[in-house]
Amino acid sequence: MSEFVESLHEIFERFGRIEPRRMFGGHGIFHEGRMIAIVLKDTLYLKSDADSAEHFDKLNLPPFTYERGGKTMPMSYRQAPADLFEDRHEAALWGRRAYEAALRSGQPPKQKKTAAGKTAAKKTPAKKTPVKKKKAASS
Repeated sequence: MSEFVESLHEIFERFGRIEPRRMFGGHGIFHEGRMIAIVLKDTLYLKSDADSAEHFDKLNLPPFTYERGGKTMPMSYRQAPADLFEDRHEAALWGRRAYEAALRSGQPPKQKKTAAGKTAAKKTPAKKTPVKKKKAASS
């Protein structure tokens, strides 16, 4: 894991626990099971949507794009502002915006994988059997 990715734990300390995971030549950054950011070539891109786009637009922060079939394809992740790396309160604010965009996306949270590489199943609570009341003996 790169030094840059390792530093994100400290940067987002006021936002909450994050979990970097290796994926597609970079890292996905997760918070409470939802991907809130991606890191590619030591550049942080935060999850965005129509509700949060204005914050990115004000700062002219571009989306992450990739090439597919000769076309440039934008993703719903936008470059993080530079202030985020210097100000923990600012990082927490942008982290919340990214997390809220992830929640609005409707994607279910990702399950953690076990050491064997299998997805850990959530346990469902056991249903309690109703207790039958005994009838009072009549004399």
